[in-house]
Amino acid sequence: MADAVTPRAEDYSQWYIDVVRKAKLADYSPVRGCMVIRPNGYALWENMKQALDGMFKATGHENMYFPLFIPQRFMAREAEHVEGFAKECAVVTHSRLTTNDEGELIPDPESALDEALIVRPTSETIIWHTFADWVQSYRDLPLLMNQWANVVRWEMRTRLFLRTMEFLWQEGHTAHATKEEAVEEALRMLDVYTRFAEEYMAMPVIRGVKTPSERFAGAVDTYCIEALMQDNKALQAGTSHFLGQNFAKAFDCTFTNERNEEEYVWATSWGVSTRLIGGLIMTHSDDQGLVLPPKLARWHAVVVPIYFNDDQRAAVLEAADRIRKELEDAGLSIHVDDDDTQSPGWKFNEYELQGVPLRIAIGPRDLENDNVELARRDTREKEIVPQDGLVERIEGLLDEIQTSLYEKALRRRAENTTVVDTYDEFKEVIEEKGGFVLAHWDGSAETEARIKDETAATIRCIPLDREAEPGEDMLTGKPSKGRVVFARAY
Repeated sequence: MADAVTPRAEDYSQWYIDVVRKAKLADYSPVRGCMVIRPNGYALWENMKQALDGMFKATGHENMYFPLFIPQRFMAREAEHVEGFAKECAVVTHSRLTTNDEGELIPDPESALDEALIVRPTSETIIWHTFADWVQSYRDLPLLMNQWANVVRWEMRTRLFLRTMEFLWQEGHTAHATKEEAVEEALRMLDVYTRFAEEYMAMPVIRGVKTPSERFAGAVDTYCIEALMQDNKALQAGTSHFLGQNFAKAFDCTFTNERNEEEYVWATSWGVSTRLIGGLIMTHSDDQGLVLPPKLARWHAVVVPIYFNDDQRAAVLEAADRIRKELEDAGLSIHVDDDDTQSPGWKFNEYELQGVPLRIAIGPRDLENDNVELARRDTREKEIVPQDGLVERIEGLLDEIQTSLYEKALRRRAENTTVVDTYDEFKEVIEEKGGFVLAHWDGSAETEARIKDETAATIRCIPLDREAEPGEDMLTGKPSKGRVVFARAY
């Protein structure tokens, strides 16, 4: 049998690592803070990428690619941006290695670069240098671009998928003629992320705007989606930034408008990363291992043949292959495990651990009765169903699982969202229960910083759909325009 995972209630952090590694999603790298993404994990990222890429192109965006290396002087052009990323940048200073007198490999002193290169932490600077050449007139706008890439941010504390020094992501970059168009674009892409999180990941999110202290470095406004994990910590699942004209001014990106006047363009950037896989794990998985929404699973179903001799083997495998073809013809991804070195029981446990949404078991008795056994991963319920109409039954079950996972996560979030009015109540909820806490905030950075310092809770966002509810800050008693979302977070 496959090794069991640590129960969530016993050690949530170890449970998470167990699920990642035992479900064969990722493993540790020889490079500290980096990870090896295994086929099961990369298949999830490919499915995410395919769905998101279709959404981006449906809203008019094109894919492009920019270099991994960014001249150091580019980073210095936008002061707030460089300040925000300076401590996370990996820097290339030499172009080759040589050996010293002791035979050790060292950077060749003669290969020192004239200018250091920054390994891409994000691409605003190099992209805006190029946009300045591409944009001349209002006729060149809008520019709607997206890049699928890897980035490097020198993290001190890392965790597989959630925070690694190198990770995969997409970063959108757009240029517009007016502020209104740019803000509309930033919110449009936030809606795309929301729809992806809820419809594909089955992960409910809150749409909001970050406080000034939590904004992306160089942005005017940062919009975000926030999700609640099973340990009642928040996860920032995606961000969309209205950059104003900050980068346009830093890189002198201007255009001639319809009145023949020169002005700076307006900009956005937005991105999600392989962190979403971590969110997927912590939203749905259980003490038996990974649980996946069907829309993103590597395989929708695994077929496990059961037989006891060679005659049975041939007949059962023939039936299993026929079922696979019928399901694949319907557009489903199916895996038949005909490995003779492992028992059916071991396979049942292994694919449960890997989160395959449905298991189809077929043996000699099933052939006689013209049926199969179906087992759901999310509820672990089993049923015997006829082979006739199996495709329709499985399609219906997959839809049911997708919906059920979302509704379960939505209920969990509702049960762990608390409204408080006093600071004492707030501290008690944060410490003993966690989750999302809705409380009044006076809008000051000082109050925000004090709450963070005293409770380790941060303002995750100011909800975009919050109702006007004037009140008093729970800490200072000063006027508040409405409640914001607090939580401890990853």
